[in-house]
Amino acid sequence: MQAIRIIDIEKSYPLKKGKTEALKGLRFDVEEGELFGLIGPDGAGKSTLFRILTTLILADKGEASVNGLDVVKDFMKIRRQVGYMPGKFSLYTDLTVEENLNFFATIFNTTVKENYHLIRNIYEQIEPFKHFRAGKLSGGMKQKLALSCALIHRPKTLFLDEPTTGVDALSRKEFWELLRSLRAEGITIMVSTPYMDEASLCDRVALIQSGKVMQIDTPEGLRNTYGKRLFAVKGPDMLHTLQRFRKMPAVEQAYPFGEVLHVVLRKDAPPFRMPEDVEASEIAPDIEDCFISLMHEHE
Repeated sequence: MQAIRIIDIEKSYPLKKGKTEALKGLRFDVEEGELFGLIGPDGAGKSTLFRILTTLILADKGEASVNGLDVVKDFMKIRRQVGYMPGKFSLYTDLTVEENLNFFATIFNTTVKENYHLIRNIYEQIEPFKHFRAGKLSGGMKQKLALSCALIHRPKTLFLDEPTTGVDALSRKEFWELLRSLRAEGITIMVSTPYMDEASLCDRVALIQSGKVMQIDTPEGLRNTYGKRLFAVKGPDMLHTLQRFRKMPAVEQAYPFGEVLHVVLRKDAPPFRMPEDVEASEIAPDIEDCFISLMHEHE
């Protein structure tokens, strides 16, 4: 059964002159118990879609449902069944950690004790700071508190909008381990992120750019359908090397990737020989390479 259904959703925002299209005919489903990733850069439309699905704003066109409930007609029921963690920290900064958690439990007519098993692994890390005001916590601690508050009523579906943005690498790793344990509890999770490396931790991902879904697949499926020869290249002068490769007829794309360049050959390229003054090795693509390739195809 589908936990989330999105059918031809469109959303625009007015500007001083004209309007900007945030979402352009999105259509896909998320299965019950799935950890589904919405992957794309800032401005791709991820947050707008989350606000529609959590009934905070209305779409201009299209239909959507969460847990079999229509996001327009059944918005009050949906709000009782979902947990939502927005990209911007939105808890009460003048309340303590403990007060925030008790407040959100009370809103949903439950107690911290009743669903403590869901948040135990998270809350034990912030419990030493339970008398601190939420506004005084570090970025990672704020995210853990926000997730605890979103889970305290045991939602059927959890929406996490860029939950690890601005969080250190260790906290990011811990956060994703927590998401996997929540999925094992049967909670459907839809998470957005601009970090391509996090895509590989999802069951399936939708790659989104400029309000459109470019492709939906498993992380492994995305890599398997890449279908191009990809090389990691290192030269004596990286900027000069990049400019050289971009002028070569056999090269479809060349772009910086960490400390190396990634060079993609055209599918119809003739036999190609690497320049002798560079170090090059053929490699398998990762999710970011797949995303960059799809962006190029959709230009």
